[in-house]
Amino acid sequence: MPRVNNIFLVGPMGAGKSTIGRQVATHVRFDFADSDHEIQRRTGVDISTIFDFEGEAGFRKREKSVIDELTQLEGQVLATGGGVVLDPDNRRNLSSRGFVIYLYCSPEQQYQRTMRDRNRPLLQTEDPLARLQALMEERDPLYRSTADLVVTTENRSAASVAREIARKLAGD
Repeated sequence: MPRVNNIFLVGPMGAGKSTIGRQVATHVRFDFADSDHEIQRRTGVDISTIFDFEGEAGFRKREKSVIDELTQLEGQVLATGGGVVLDPDNRRNLSSRGFVIYLYCSPEQQYQRTMRDRNRPLLQTEDPLARLQALMEERDPLYRSTADLVVTTENRSAASVAREIARKLAGD
């Protein structure tokens, strides 16, 4: 495997991108960044508030700008938001500027991991599981087409997934 200068994690909400990303960064001695956290830091409000005031379109515009900027840095593991792959420019920037890993997790597992989290605007609906299933149906092909590697997080600890990724990046 060629030496990678960046590792970008994509996948649905609840797949473990942030938790696993921090651990992978430690293994490979890269910095860690989270695009959603960076958007929150810059705006001073949480993602739900951005959705409330600007809608999903406003959030996606902010996300696109942050992704363009963060993917130009080097030596980092970047956890992205679940919808980052919806924008073709984001997909292109991720693919061309680093090694993209799709952390796969079923909608049922996502639901188990996110059902108590009130800071997920897309899940503030009557049937969150149906929403997760619809999002996966739409986004899974985009995650797969963008990714250099697919790793499942289904029924696995973040530590075991991070170790697997580190081993694969080391060529083991």
